[in-house]
Amino acid sequence: MGDYSKALKFYEKDLEITKKALSPNHPDLAISYNNIGQMYNNMGDYSKALKFCEKAHKIEEKALPPNHPELATSYNNVGQVYNNMGD
Repeated sequence: MGDYSKALKFYEKDLEITKKALSPNHPDLAISYNNIGQMYNNMGDYSKALKFCEKAHKIEEKALPPNHPELATSYNNVGQVYNNMGD
């Protein structure tokens, strides 16, 4: 089992740096949000996971073409959270 709390701190630091370096709708920023969302999902904090995964999804919907693989991954991540929530 991974050390989710430690991983989360590194992902949060990544997000902090990425937000300063890139525009708010840059697809690489969405990757940072997705990573944090997945950590919260793994930790069982589904409301926070959903918040971060949906933020990533909104960025990717604006920044990427509708058939882009990263957008598909984003749909999958949001779906996984809802599945884990039981909704």
